[in-house]
Amino acid sequence: MHLLYLDESGSVPDKTQQFFILAGVSVFERKAHWVENELNGVAKRFSSEDPYQIELHGSPMRSGRDGWNSHPLSERLQAIKDSLQFGVKNHSRGVVLFGAVIRKSALVGDDVVTHAFEQISSRFDCFLRRQYLKYNDPQRGLILFDKSSTEQRIQTLARDFKRVGHAWGETTHNYAEVPVFLDSKASRLIQMADLVAFALFRFYEHHDDSFFQVIRGCFDSEGGVEHGLYVRT
Repeated sequence: MHLLYLDESGSVPDKTQQFFILAGVSVFERKAHWVENELNGVAKRFSSEDPYQIELHGSPMRSGRDGWNSHPLSERLQAIKDSLQFGVKNHSRGVVLFGAVIRKSALVGDDVVTHAFEQISSRFDCFLRRQYLKYNDPQRGLILFDKSSTEQRIQTLARDFKRVGHAWGETTHNYAEVPVFLDSKASRLIQMADLVAFALFRFYEHHDDSFFQVIRGCFDSEGGVEHGLYVRT
């Protein structure tokens, strides 16, 4: 099974922010253990005795919130880059990224979260279909989210896409179940999704490519066409 871990960055109601990001990482199930090990290695730098008490979240790490201010800024920034490098870049097979970058002002009157999830859901479904057609890989997909207030809304959207189709009239065919919601404290892969979304947010909202440059080129692509990153500006 291909597991797509998703998280968001940016706030829809915050008028001081221009962009909303929904993004994350697709990991083949047997690869998840090895990606988690890589992230645990980064976390051990900050708590060698109990690395699981360390949550790798981009915004707190960069700003020094949630106890991160006890560590030097240079070490925190390097940890974000290394997590993206070790968790994504170094695993070229079995790990692929997806992201939806939306300037909120471009969707006046439309629901930003719905639009973002529609883009991600349809593109991940197409990725799974290509795996079957090109590699005879019949694996299904499952989307896993960080727990949030959008849980019921996302599950309803997923059911609608499967039964009546998304905006382009197609139904999704390759999902094993409706999205599952996890506590990020218990899942390194959800934390990985947060770092991917944060890297995109820093790039588009603040023109800071220090994190995005690590994962550039890691989004789902085929024949030189990048399908995994949707940008609506």
